[in-house]
Amino acid sequence: MADTTKAGEPTDATPNVSDVRVAEVKSEEQAVAALDEHVDRGEPILQVRNLVKHFPLTQGILIKRQIGAVKAVDGISFDLYQGETLGIVGESGCGKSTVAKLLMNLERATAGEIFYKGQDITKLSGRALKAVRRNIQMIFQDPYTSLNPRMTVGDIIGEPFDIHPEVAPKGDRRRRVKELLDVVGLNPEYINRYPHQFSGGQRQRIGIARGLALNPEVIICDEPVSALDVSVQAQVINLMERLQDEFNLSYIFIAHDLSIVRHISDRVGVMYLGRMAEIGTDEQIYDHPTHPYTQALLSAVPVPDPDAREHRDRIILTGDVPSPANPPSGCRFRTRCWKAQDKCAEETPLLAIPERFKSSDSPAAHESACHFAEEKDVVHAA
Repeated sequence: MADTTKAGEPTDATPNVSDVRVAEVKSEEQAVAALDEHVDRGEPILQVRNLVKHFPLTQGILIKRQIGAVKAVDGISFDLYQGETLGIVGESGCGKSTVAKLLMNLERATAGEIFYKGQDITKLSGRALKAVRRNIQMIFQDPYTSLNPRMTVGDIIGEPFDIHPEVAPKGDRRRRVKELLDVVGLNPEYINRYPHQFSGGQRQRIGIARGLALNPEVIICDEPVSALDVSVQAQVINLMERLQDEFNLSYIFIAHDLSIVRHISDRVGVMYLGRMAEIGTDEQIYDHPTHPYTQALLSAVPVPDPDAREHRDRIILTGDVPSPANPPSGCRFRTRCWKAQDKCAEETPLLAIPERFKSSDSPAAHESACHFAEEKDVVHAA
């Protein structure tokens, strides 16, 4: 099977957005076989290019006509590498969960491409799409509503085997479910219990076990600890890190808690109003942010040290978040940015390394979608 380099890469391609190697397949059998190929650690396994999702706004009852669209995701690009964790942060409504659904193909993209092992999964169907969904699993935000209260734990964790019987033969499923319960730190004897008999943290462990059932390579974590107590959050995060090392998993970790994202992530992307504002390693984003929105987010994180808290420069944003149905022209953050100039309304900034940092080895030399990107000292929680 030959590979070709995809033409027409976005003009803001950077080290965080590498060349796509498109797999040439001529049949469904070849497509399924290509999805089983091994990806070396450090190589891109999931590549997103100019991903767009617009939800139509319609008017009328009998005859509906479209009068606009909610631009939930509006042209983002990033890579996920084998064995790494990519954190995605941003305030509510910026499009994080929509990205997760698009990556799972639970929502159909309006435009753009999602390459998994060189194949655009937005164009797959049948057996090939089924194979993708076996290899890309999801951990949901709410451990209470994501588990069917009428099913036992054994049935919940074992349900993926009904759809993909090749992973676990029928006579071997109960043993496999007990193994998964043990892997996530639950007593295998709980297999016949119902979700209401577990605590929130235990329910999330059940959700993780269900996500691991099909031996996936990529797990999309959509705010998996936001509904849990702080002590339980630490237990679940430590479990996820252990499982990543044990099974060589790649995570996309979506969350609001910046300290948790830094703890678990290798790289972090900051989203604002459907677009990626800044992306880089955890050190680059947290210690050397260059985008004003990232700097404002970090300045809002509570600092436990009273002395540091007194001397830090808190950034207070004015105004409300614009509607995604009618976003501002140019830079979408300009209506709340203290640096905004006429250029910000006229030109959309590319997600690229700022010119002033391109020739330096500074940690500030990472991708930032701002015309006036520069470092600013921000004291935040460790």
